[in-house]
Amino acid sequence: MSDKDYLKDISEIKNLMNKSSRFISLSGLTGILAGIYALIGAALTYYIVTTYSYGTLILDGWVFRTVMLILFLVAFFSATTGIFLTTRKAKKNDEKIWDNSSKRLLFNFLIPLVAGGLYILIILSQGKYGQTGGLMLIFYGLALINASKYSIGDIKYLGFIQIILGLIAALYPGFGFWLWVIGFGIMHIIYGTWMHFKYDVK
Repeated sequence: MSDKDYLKDISEIKNLMNKSSRFISLSGLTGILAGIYALIGAALTYYIVTTYSYGTLILDGWVFRTVMLILFLVAFFSATTGIFLTTRKAKKNDEKIWDNSSKRLLFNFLIPLVAGGLYILIILSQGKYGQTGGLMLIFYGLALINASKYSIGDIKYLGFIQIILGLIAALYPGFGFWLWVIGFGIMHIIYGTWMHFKYDVK
């Protein structure tokens, strides 16, 4: 057996080990659609707050409840779309959708996300909402980085970008909304497009 054959065998073994320990059926289209949902939600929020609340979001009344509902719907549709497209891709690639790798991915993604969500709810209940956008970006970025160990490693770069945008939002709270739009909207579309052509298009 030649050296090339040995290298080929080693490469195949490495790929098999990588597939068994990582969930790689994530779809780039999920990021694109999640970004579109975020932009639609941001546009609705901007219109409602500027029209009915004079550009200031107060933690009371129907405007705040409507904004919270919009955020929930953006998260819901993003998660539902992600599950649907990921399941479809996994079936297409003849891969299991719910195995040890996907469980580890979900668990490690949810740890920072749930902790961050609870922390944001606590500070909102205390009337401290100036840092909400930055905190969403930071905890989401941490969730992506934490999950990247059990999925496509490239998603950690999106996580780093989200954290950087979140830190900038912490420094300049007045731009928190627009940085949120960039992070959850524009960056998702850009990154999802890149991931789609890199991993999905064959």
